[in-house]
Amino acid sequence: MKVAVLVTCINDSMFPETGKSVFRLLSRLGVDADFPQAQTCCAQPMVNTGYLDEAVPVVRPFVDAFAGYDAIVTPSGSCAGSVRHQHSLIARRAGDERLAEAAPKVYELSEFLVDVLGVTDVGAYFPHRVTYHPTCHSLRMLRVGDKPLRLLKAVRGLDLRELPAAQECCGFGGTFAVKNAETSTAMGSDKARHVRDTGAEVVIAGDNSCLLHIGGLLSRQRAGVRVMHLADVLATTEEAPDDAGATQERAFRRTDRVRVSREAQETA
Repeated sequence: MKVAVLVTCINDSMFPETGKSVFRLLSRLGVDADFPQAQTCCAQPMVNTGYLDEAVPVVRPFVDAFAGYDAIVTPSGSCAGSVRHQHSLIARRAGDERLAEAAPKVYELSEFLVDVLGVTDVGAYFPHRVTYHPTCHSLRMLRVGDKPLRLLKAVRGLDLRELPAAQECCGFGGTFAVKNAETSTAMGSDKARHVRDTGAEVVIAGDNSCLLHIGGLLSRQRAGVRVMHLADVLATTEEAPDDAGATQERAFRRTDRVRVSREAQETA
């Protein structure tokens, strides 16, 4: 099987350790994955805001970049859902079936591990109290079900705490968080409160975009709870400790400082 990794825009620009974690994890499981250098945005931001025609010149190079692969693995339920479901809408509107060529080959990370490789125990070691937030696209669009939880339950040393109201949206929603900032913050605050109620040290999810939102709120509340992507946890072993978590925490704090600075400028 010829496998490629779609790292995604947000991971490439803000959380590169997550992409590295995917490659370490797949390599440990015997998968020699490629990173197509020409990969581009999946066009989700355009489609979500109604710009289907403008998405076409973004999807064309995306399809070209991943041509010839049997499977495309991505650490994002959001981007996997976009390719699987939205590319067909773009293809029909543009009258070009090739624009949907990548759709059936894209797998969110937990889907690929459980459904394609047939594994739940990936040899991970993470001795921390954690809780898991199922992101909306993975839950509702991809219907990954309990696959991430099955993977986490097999991690040695991990203490998994159930998250209250787990299926509720965190409030991020991409441009929704910008257009409806107050509603987004209220939803995120509810999610952060539920996370704190678990007593977890770490909240895990399959999308760094959602974790960016949740992590920002937890950081501003001085909650002492870290956020980590599922890939970063699964890539962690006794021999390779959890360096990605520290890198992510620095990224969230940097983002929070930028936001506070902007708010200060707007109110000056």
